[in-house]
Amino acid sequence: MLPPSRTQLGLFFILLCPANIIGLWWAVGSPLVMDPNSICRKTKRLAGKQAELCQTEPDIVQEVAKGAKLGVRECQYQFRFRRWNCTSHSKSFGKILQQDIRETAFVYAITAAGVSHAVTQACSMGELLQCSCEVTRSRAPPLPTAGPGAEGSSWEWGGCGDDVDFGYEKSQQFMDAKRKKGKSDIRTLIDLHNNEAGRLAVRGYMRTECKCHGLSGSCTLHTCWKKMPHFREVGDRLLERFNGAFKVMGANDGKTLLPVGHSIKPPDRQDLVYSADSPDFCMANRKTGSPGTRGRVCNSTAPDVSGCDLLCCGRGHRAETVVLEENCLCRFHWCCVVQCRKCRVHQELSLCL
Repeated sequence: MLPPSRTQLGLFFILLCPANIIGLWWAVGSPLVMDPNSICRKTKRLAGKQAELCQTEPDIVQEVAKGAKLGVRECQYQFRFRRWNCTSHSKSFGKILQQDIRETAFVYAITAAGVSHAVTQACSMGELLQCSCEVTRSRAPPLPTAGPGAEGSSWEWGGCGDDVDFGYEKSQQFMDAKRKKGKSDIRTLIDLHNNEAGRLAVRGYMRTECKCHGLSGSCTLHTCWKKMPHFREVGDRLLERFNGAFKVMGANDGKTLLPVGHSIKPPDRQDLVYSADSPDFCMANRKTGSPGTRGRVCNSTAPDVSGCDLLCCGRGHRAETVVLEENCLCRFHWCCVVQCRKCRVHQELSLCL
């Protein structure tokens, strides 16, 4: 199959909106996403807020693209051992995003989280003119922590805290555009809910970092600031929410999501929700977007989702020996070069039938 042309990529980016983020994920990894002018070339077809961002803040759009790529990588890491491994193959991915299944919920959440994280980090790094470090003047003083020198010391906010509220706002503007709250479309309600869950997985878990000041380590003053969680932590947290995702249906008022089943608590804002059961992803299926698991590497001794029994769907597996090249016999030469030889290593793999 020939790779998509720039014209095709531009067409898919025209479709960029939370009603269809397929365009965003299709173009991630392409040089096109690194050029905000190319992304925004067809602003008349974009949602109102998205078009406004394209026209007035193209550097923000560039960070949005980086955030989407961050979300892609994290999705592929978190799902690397699952039957659906978050493959970014365009047609397969598009079919997944057209369904209200748990995997789609994770995709929307991790994308919204990635955009929020990338924009916030760009602010802290001084890469955007619209924002910088967090303003801490109105923040309550930090709580003292246990440790040597903590008693009797003074505390104040300082340093360069992450302005996560700015990143949250830009992610909300771009990802939630044209998705009005209060509509009776259950897909709209589900997408908005999962977008919000992703953003909260970043904003709700800010950590406090402090630096100690004083002569001879006396620590008479602590300067503290707020930092975002590492994005791997965000991915881990959203995977937990994926494993405990709620199946929901629309309420009669058209504005509320209700859990399916009796005596089940309603999902909170940080939970992931879906409305349709996932396919088993065992066999390739164009209709559902399942690439199947034939040929996937599995662990013949693991009892979990990476094990051959589960990953291969009971079809069995075969052993195959592959030859890999690795760096070996590395030596340090003054100054300052490390030279290595290439060694061939035979590795035994188990592949699904």
